Amino acid sequence: MKYFHRTTVPSDRVLEQAKQFFGGRLTAAGEGPRSRAFSGPIGEVRVSVEAEGGHYTLIRVGTDQVGESEIDKLAKRFLTVVHTLADPAHVVRGAY
Repeated sequence: MKYFHRTTVPSDRVLEQAKQFFGGRLTAAGEGPRSRAFSGPIGEVRVSVEAEGGHYTLIRVGTDQVGESEIDKLAKRFLTVVHTLADPAHVVRGAY
């Protein structure tokens, strides 16, 4: 599955958050200047960032599993965490 999210959170902070969020659950599988990859028994997730439209960051998160798998739910949860960084008043809804 692939997910996209546009945010005002800087790319470096998004990548650091990915390392904190996925690093406790999965093993680091790769690191680039604008990307991180993590893998484990539940699958693989890749996070990449790029500058978009001046002060925005485009986040791409992809998994190697189908929707609603455990890794897929983690990927969606990560995007809600990033959303909360940009908007602390954001209320997380959903079971992922």
